[in-house]
Amino acid sequence: MSQRCALYCRVSTPDQHLENQLFQLRELAAKRGYTIVNEYTDKGISGAKARRPGLDALMADARRRKFDLVFVAAFDRIARSTRHFLQVLDELESFGIEFASAREAIDTSGPMGRLFLTLIGAISALERDICRDRIIQGMARRRLMGLPCGRQPLDIDHAVVVADRLSGLSLSETAKRHGISRASVVRFVREARQRGLSQPEPNQRLEKCAA
Repeated sequence: MSQRCALYCRVSTPDQHLENQLFQLRELAAKRGYTIVNEYTDKGISGAKARRPGLDALMADARRRKFDLVFVAAFDRIARSTRHFLQVLDELESFGIEFASAREAIDTSGPMGRLFLTLIGAISALERDICRDRIIQGMARRRLMGLPCGRQPLDIDHAVVVADRLSGLSLSETAKRHGISRASVVRFVREARQRGLSQPEPNQRLEKCAA
């Protein structure tokens, strides 16, 4: 009898595609003989957040024993912190539900699988901590040297962005053409209109002087 399987997928930003993970998991589930009974997703939500609509629904159905196994593309889709990751695994285990990851090719059906998951989770957490410390140290060094920190301003011609937007290009098309966000396009247009209301155009000023 095939295992009843629940898929869980998560992407951190709205512009990423859940379909990539779903396609991979559906294909692998079919090869392994799993029967997919439900799919749970979270889009645009960081793995650092313990509460997520898709994950909450998954755990609620796990308590009701609606499936036998949770299948993910990678174990960091479930959680970024080792502590939260192991909490989820502990809860699933208490319900008699197994966990499998496609990328790591690991499942919790045996003690070795659980050991590997714990070790990999700890190593990933260590790598993120080291990376964060390096960033903090680098920013501190730049401040001591009198150099700017953080994101640097883009070399964008605001007037051209505004002209493209007002010429009829959609918000998304304008943003894509200039490699900026939709919010930036809206802000540039708003600022241009405010300037237009507060001061006359150059031609208008010349006409007033001539008069």
